[in-house]
Amino acid sequence: MTGSLAGRTAVVTGTAHGIGAAIAQALGDQGATVHGVDKDVADLTRPDAVREFFGAVGAVDILVNNAGGVCGQVGRPLEEVTDQDWQQVVDANLTSTFLCTRAAVPAMKERRWGRIVTISSGAGRTVSLTGIQAYASAKAAQIGFTRQMAHELGPFGITVNCIAPGFILSNPATERQWGSYGEAGQKALVQGIAMRRLGTPADIANAVQFFVAERSSWVTGQTISVDGGHALL
Repeated sequence: MTGSLAGRTAVVTGTAHGIGAAIAQALGDQGATVHGVDKDVADLTRPDAVREFFGAVGAVDILVNNAGGVCGQVGRPLEEVTDQDWQQVVDANLTSTFLCTRAAVPAMKERRWGRIVTISSGAGRTVSLTGIQAYASAKAAQIGFTRQMAHELGPFGITVNCIAPGFILSNPATERQWGSYGEAGQKALVQGIAMRRLGTPADIANAVQFFVAERSSWVTGQTISVDGGHALL
């Protein structure tokens, strides 16, 4: 697979650590020119910042929408969730996906080739282990956005797919979440995974590599659960 993306330009959002960093590394190893972006580079929830970033990068062949997360929040009863809490999580996950996709699409249409992959979550297909209502809602919305964009962009040779990871120990937030379960909770979570292990950032990067490959040109509008079989239970 080495060099199979030579000549392609990729943007990967949320590359500060964990899954985003692994995806950027994997695409770079295949020969793509990768532009990683995190909140210290550009605020992807702001239309002007997104336009400026993509304007500087130029035409993009591959977009991986990985930025998001829980924004430091913890689960609380719905009546305790403020307007700002809700909007912050929705913007970080869903609005950033919309803005970055909108920015990347014109050049893909012109070239009649493109690959868009969005990193959602198992929370978007079932419920969130965090208990954060906005997170589960935004992740589900990313899946719906993927289907709609696949329908709209397919005639231009652009595929749009989604990955719903299971529990990945990949950043400070997930490490705190893991620690909060305690020994018994951790054991129960792993026992609920068919493969009996947690996922790694590389597991998600492997799925991205499949979706962006030339041989996947007839795969679009799909959401694949990369969760070790947790979705089976």
